[in-house]
Amino acid sequence: MLELEEKLALLKDRSSQLRGYLDLDAKIARLNDLAKTQEDSEFWNNPEQARSLLKEQKQIAVIVQGFEDLNKEVEETSLLLELAVEEDDKSVLKEVEERLSVIEEDINNLEIQRLFTRPEDAGDAIVEIHAGAGGTEAQDWAEMLLRMYLRWAEREGFKSEIMDTLPGDEAGIKSATFSVEGEHSYGRLKAEIGIHRLVRISPFDANSRRHTSFAAVFVYPAADENVDIEVNESELKTDTYRASGAGGQHVNKTDSAVRITHLPTGIVVQCQNERSQHKNRAMAMKILKSRLYDLEIQKKMEEKESMHKAKKEIAWGSQIRSYVLQPYQMVKDHRTNCEIGNVNAVLDGDINRFIQEYLLVQAREAS
Repeated sequence: MLELEEKLALLKDRSSQLRGYLDLDAKIARLNDLAKTQEDSEFWNNPEQARSLLKEQKQIAVIVQGFEDLNKEVEETSLLLELAVEEDDKSVLKEVEERLSVIEEDINNLEIQRLFTRPEDAGDAIVEIHAGAGGTEAQDWAEMLLRMYLRWAEREGFKSEIMDTLPGDEAGIKSATFSVEGEHSYGRLKAEIGIHRLVRISPFDANSRRHTSFAAVFVYPAADENVDIEVNESELKTDTYRASGAGGQHVNKTDSAVRITHLPTGIVVQCQNERSQHKNRAMAMKILKSRLYDLEIQKKMEEKESMHKAKKEIAWGSQIRSYVLQPYQMVKDHRTNCEIGNVNAVLDGDINRFIQEYLLVQAREAS
């Protein structure tokens, strides 16, 4: 009982500190200003600016509402604990313990909000996964990672869409590109950039030997209508080809797949998942703009020492995380030394602890 009282006191202290961390008073004032702006009859005369302000309002409102809900939960749990102590009710104490765990998780999530310091952190993400050398083993691993991230997005209530996949020769995928739309999806998923290593008994090896497989993950901020990225058509080389892999009879009988090369940078993007060449080109252009947006961001960040460290982290062979299924079960992030023994839960999308630990480490290094 004393332990619960001490934990509640600690969580109350962390909760009160959040108001300052999140600059909540300024956020509430900004919400009031945005509400007044929308009352103006000329608000929608500039649709692009209106959409930008509505997006800002939504992002701020999520944080403010989250803090208010947290305070309410802390108050209710405090009263419940008093009741449990008075009546010495073990069932109520069990409920208090469960609620304290939820409160702690909510505080962790809100504390992470203050780590998103760059404008692009608040936006959506485009993720690419590429299988490493190793044929079927690596391609199967790449598909496992794809499923892990799609399950993570589903758990978080985010919208995800597969934009392009290149099937493996026998199983898995050689590469995949997908988008994730949700609050701070880029700010969180950028923690996944790098090489991911899998150690397991191969299901494709008749002799049941242990194999090590690698896959690379790249994450780019999605370029929306508010991001000014100009692409000169004369600087693009567009190729069309027949889509590969499973698909309807139309998909595999026409040159619907599109590959676009941006000549000045050498960036190559492709899309073959849509049924029409027009839709594939539109999707490929969305990916290209996001890649160019990311390139501009990196150019600015190269002035900082932290950028050199990030470049080293994503070099092939210097894995950021290992997923070991044999001879023991453990997932370890080598940047933070965070370890989780429940590998199945991680592969099913439970990766928030890794993301949070990475963001906290980055924040400490930047301070």
